[in-house]
Amino acid sequence: MTLFRPCIDLHQGTVKQIVGGSLTDQGARENFVSDKPAEWFSALYKRDELRGGHVIQLGPGNSEPARAALSAYPGGLQVGGGVTPDNARQWLDAGASQIIVTSYLFEGGVFSHDRLRKLLDVVSPKELVIDLSCRRTENGWNVATDRWRTITEAVIDTSLLHILSESCSEFLVHAADVEGLCKGIDEELVTLLGEICEIPCTYAGGARQLSDLEKVAELSSGKVDLTYGSALDVFGGTLVKYADCVAYNRSVI
Repeated sequence: MTLFRPCIDLHQGTVKQIVGGSLTDQGARENFVSDKPAEWFSALYKRDELRGGHVIQLGPGNSEPARAALSAYPGGLQVGGGVTPDNARQWLDAGASQIIVTSYLFEGGVFSHDRLRKLLDVVSPKELVIDLSCRRTENGWNVATDRWRTITEAVIDTSLLHILSESCSEFLVHAADVEGLCKGIDEELVTLLGEICEIPCTYAGGARQLSDLEKVAELSSGKVDLTYGSALDVFGGTLVKYADCVAYNRSVI
């Protein structure tokens, strides 16, 4: 069944919502900048018993607030951004339920099975979420790394997800082309994920109304969960109420 999954996006040490693909070393197009610390959000998610959410570090300078968020909800949140075999266990020890990895798994735009093996030397598949955030191309959707700016050769298809599903517990997929725009989800991508995902999957990008939860459930046959960002009232949005998302989860669980 499709559920609402919460998120905490960190940029320059602050909880923010940005437009997908706009992130550079100089900054990003910002939809929202919070005056509340990361741990305020994780405590909120803990109170409402929301699990499977993620903390994403968008660039450097976010490790301390990420650790604070994990500390406020130990075992309740995944963490991603700059995760490698060298620090993966440290994040798990800091309270992350799982680590999320994307860019490390690619070398020169090509997926590296060797790097995946190195990662699995220090974490188990159940502790690993593979981020397959992507951009639409002539081939369908290609995985995008390095802040969604590098289009890799990896196409999101049955073959790729089948191979990777044996090495991780979940997939996280941001549709970078619509991320932060509140103009609607990528329905074709959600449908595809529902058809080819063999393990849990969370989709993010473009959600703008509460009914998108039901739409994702219909398109994916209940196999894909949904994250809201800029549309959500706790992130400065006016289109979707956080309390309604919590109520939705409670109505379907």
